[in-house]
Order: sequence, then structure tokens, then C-alpha cells
Amino acid sequence: MDATGRRRQSSYSAYELTEETPVYVISVAAQLSGLHPQTLRQYDRLGLVSPDRTAGRGRRYSARDIELLRTVQQLSQNEGINLAGIKRIIELENQVAALQSRVAEMEAALDGAAAAMQQREAAVHASYRRDLVPYQEVQQTSALVVWRPKRQQSD
Repeated sequence: MDATGRRRQSSYSAYELTEETPVYVISVAAQLSGLHPQTLRQYDRLGLVSPDRTAGRGRRYSARDIELLRTVQQLSQNEGINLAGIKRIIELENQVAALQSRVAEMEAALDGAAAAMQQREAAVHASYRRDLVPYQEVQQTSALVVWRPKRQQSD
């Protein structure tokens, strides 16, 4: 994982372009983000935005990197946050995203376990013997029942 909290892949499909596919050289990324190429290099050194590298060590930016560069610029220029603060904000946002993903995984596992438990419970109920009658609790009353044994008749 890089400083932006995403997994880096060493190989990309030539036909599958996603927002994480590194396609932009530094000059194009600078134009798209409205920043100077030297600023992009500085952000890379500070670990704010870490683009992928080519075999020749050239930087390749993805659409997600461009968006992150714009966010860094907005936080820095419009909100007045220093670069150390921005780095901490990015780290915390990545941590929140990772935790949300983990919660979703755990909820899915919990749902699966609940479904399995319901299936086991249904299997147990299906295995009950049908000649047994379930016990039903009798309501207690205050009625008095008198029982007298029959007298035996003598012959």
C-alpha cells in the first residue's frame, strides 16, 4: 500500500482502464491538476501523492492521483492547511475508508453466520420425531379437583 492508502499493482491490463490506472506523465498531470510539475515532485517527496513509477523511474499519475492533487491544492490554498496537516488528513481519510471496508466485511460475515445458524436450526427442527407431541404448559388455576376412588363392590 502507498501513502494514499491504495494497493499498488505491478501489472495493469492494457485494455482495462480504471481511475487507479497510471497513465499520465508528470507534465500532463500538472496541467490537469493546475499545479507546477515541481510541486508534484515535492508532494511525491513528502508522501502526499505517490504516483506509480515506470521501469525507468518516471512518474505515472492516475485519475485518482489527479483528484488527490486537486484536493491537496484546495486544502492548502483555500483552507490554509499546511502540508503536514494535509498529509495527516489524507492518512485519517484512508484509515476511515479501510475501517469502513472492514466493517462491511464483518457485517457480511455476520450475515453469513446468521444464515448458516438458521439453516442448522431448521435442519434440527426437521429431524424431530413426528410421534412425539410437544409439551404445552398447563395454565394453573385455583380450582379444586376432588377425586374419590371407586369403591369395589363385593360379590
